[in-house]
Amino acid sequence: MNNEINSLEDIKAIRKIMEESTRFLSLSGLSGVLAGVTALAGALIAWLFIDDAWSLMVVAAAVLVVSLSFAFWLSVKKAKREGKHFWTPVSRKMLVHLFIPLVTGGILALVFLCQGNIQLIVPVFLIFYGLALVNAAKYTLGEIFYLGILEIITGLVLTIFPGWWLIGWLFGFGILHMVYGLVMYGKYGR
Repeated sequence: MNNEINSLEDIKAIRKIMEESTRFLSLSGLSGVLAGVTALAGALIAWLFIDDAWSLMVVAAAVLVVSLSFAFWLSVKKAKREGKHFWTPVSRKMLVHLFIPLVTGGILALVFLCQGNIQLIVPVFLIFYGLALVNAAKYTLGEIFYLGILEIITGLVLTIFPGWWLIGWLFGFGILHMVYGLVMYGKYGR
């Protein structure tokens, strides 16, 4: 009986080591909540003050930078608290897989802006952000995959109803992130 218990504990320990070497597990649930709050603030600024597409791009870029900064800072903090390193081969792979679709979507949004296709800018942001999350999910927590799918769906709906861009921004970048962050916080802690 003791051998079976020891074997199970050994298997669990091996599984944990393998998972930590292939997945970035220091994502902070609180960063999801803060990303959602930042997106809601950006949407409020866009609704109250933005009257041209270029200003909208600046606000969107600022929301992205602030949200990624919170995610980076809180993830580094969580890794230190857990006695892990933040900058590992796995975290580098995750970031590369995250940024390729993000940068591609940003460039496409700029092309649409220059062409005057402003109704497609927010859907492009949501779709490519969702693709970035789905792509990065291979190297981190599985819940990121589902957040990415919901972002893609939200973006696709906005391509059909482009006049709802602000509602799509609020839902996709705000509410979905806050719900995701709260779920992650409850499941994994800070």
